[in-house]
Amino acid sequence: MSAYLCDDGRMTGAAELMIEIPAGEVHLRDDRKGTAWTSRVESFRLARHLTTRALLHGDSSDDSSKPAVDLSWKDAIATCNTLSVADGLTPAYRDVDTDSPQWDRGATGYRLATEAEWQYACKAGTSGYRYGEIDEIAWYSDNSEGRAHPVGTKTPNNWGLYDMIGNVWEWCWDLYDPEVYGTYRIFRGGSWAESERGCGATVRRRSHPTFAIDDLGFRLAQTI
Repeated sequence: MSAYLCDDGRMTGAAELMIEIPAGEVHLRDDRKGTAWTSRVESFRLARHLTTRALLHGDSSDDSSKPAVDLSWKDAIATCNTLSVADGLTPAYRDVDTDSPQWDRGATGYRLATEAEWQYACKAGTSGYRYGEIDEIAWYSDNSEGRAHPVGTKTPNNWGLYDMIGNVWEWCWDLYDPEVYGTYRIFRGGSWAESERGCGATVRRRSHPTFAIDDLGFRLAQTI
């Protein structure tokens, strides 16, 4: 069983801290193209916390409850498969070492949220740019002291999800714009290094699937 950090510091299996997100619809937009669309989101599970160093590395240091970072999109999907196997689940991704990984949508294993799932879960029924006052919900450039912080130390959204905004960016499954950017993938949410403006439910960024940096991580999702 893979390990995950509880709110009280205990370790548990990753699946035990997944929250079931209800089905619904989300409105998305691409400001670069000036387009907007609505996506249907089926019920799915999403981790209460960002993936931590404890979960990935068995880290028991003072940094164990901080988000795992310096992980590329390729690292993230490979890790999802590794954790799935450890928990006796069917891996969600195939051909992870190729330029065109495939998602088995019927698999029981851990995966990345889609962009629509991520934004829908982040908003948690709210309609604003953020689900609360930024200093209460997020670590960002004005309060982070230039570093990531332990997960779950700010106020969660209405569905009990922590750090959906700020602390570290989160990789999503989706391609950004294949015609223009090829294999670039999307990440969401803002980070400890971003200004207030750069931390919100609708902020979209993208990079190459091999890109990794110290304010970018991921969160486990799971198909029901």
